[in-house]
Amino acid sequence: MPDKDKKLNLAVFFGGRSSEHEVSLSTAKNVIDAVDRDIYEVILIGITRKGRWVVGDGAEKMLNGEYIGSKNRIFIPAEPVSGRLAIVDSAENVKFLEKIDVALPLLHGHYGEDGTIQGLFELTGIPYVGAGVAASAVGMDKILMKNVFIANRIPVVKSVHFTRYDWDKDKDYLIGVIRDTFKIPLFVKPANTGSSVGVSKVNSLEELPNAIDFAAEFDAKILVEQGIDAREIEVSVLGNFEPVASVPGEIIPGNEFYDYEAKYLDAGSELKIPAPLDKNMIEKVRSMAIAAFKSIDCSGMARVDMFIEKGTDNLYVNELNTIPGFTAISMYPKLWEATGLKYKDLINKLIEFALDRWEQKQKNRTYL
Repeated sequence: MPDKDKKLNLAVFFGGRSSEHEVSLSTAKNVIDAVDRDIYEVILIGITRKGRWVVGDGAEKMLNGEYIGSKNRIFIPAEPVSGRLAIVDSAENVKFLEKIDVALPLLHGHYGEDGTIQGLFELTGIPYVGAGVAASAVGMDKILMKNVFIANRIPVVKSVHFTRYDWDKDKDYLIGVIRDTFKIPLFVKPANTGSSVGVSKVNSLEELPNAIDFAAEFDAKILVEQGIDAREIEVSVLGNFEPVASVPGEIIPGNEFYDYEAKYLDAGSELKIPAPLDKNMIEKVRSMAIAAFKSIDCSGMARVDMFIEKGTDNLYVNELNTIPGFTAISMYPKLWEATGLKYKDLINKLIEFALDRWEQKQKNRTYL
């Protein structure tokens, strides 16, 4: 553990090579503004859309939408030095960044939320906030996640999945399977995107091919789900070995469903916090959120999205987000605020959980 009498070097990672690059910048701005500078020395590490890592002025400019390029590049030493990354601006000028006490990845989607950067932190000996490699990978892949939920008897809506290769090979066959398995409406999703990127609601079979083609632009695996008439409920989960759940919130989408535009561009969506649910249902959704969190071996944080079917009150888990939106108006922190945990204190808690998990991991033997 770092010396408690010294400030912790907190490296905030943002941007990234995904369709959610702009969402990440928005999240990072809010978190960086709220970080307690009496406790943390903040190191900004931006990742461009093309995957270049930048620090210093380049990272500052990127955060503010002004980045145009930098000769500085970050490299991972071939022989990892615990908690260190190398910065290179020429063949003759190589130096290490300040030791990173804890990393805060605010990278949504591919190469940030899918276990890849978490694996890098593991290799370089850097404690980090949020889910580990396996939980991040499962939490990013909607198909793997559903399979884990089903194995743990967590209810999910009916679905089928296939690959882009399968779709290109025999579209008529797959359309026939979907037609015989489901009723309209349907939802078509790429398996590995967040923020509803690439997701379509299908209200007729004629719309299905275009929806699948659209999803296939974002991922090689496609998921088709049965649409249900349901209330959309979200719960924030926090912790490691004994996770706790926030009060639930309800989303009333401004669009036909809670898509990317409704989440980030359209002011017509309504958030009800806390959700108007009876006591029994509140306890049920909170318990199910924790069960979903534990089922994928998640840690740190997650937002669990659920459906309550109208007319039956059947509860289904839709998905779990291991790096949820974290702006001051995002559901994850707003739900904790309503539960009694302020934004700045939530950030501190997440960092504490990251350091605690890392300390626990150091007790593992890596030799016989």
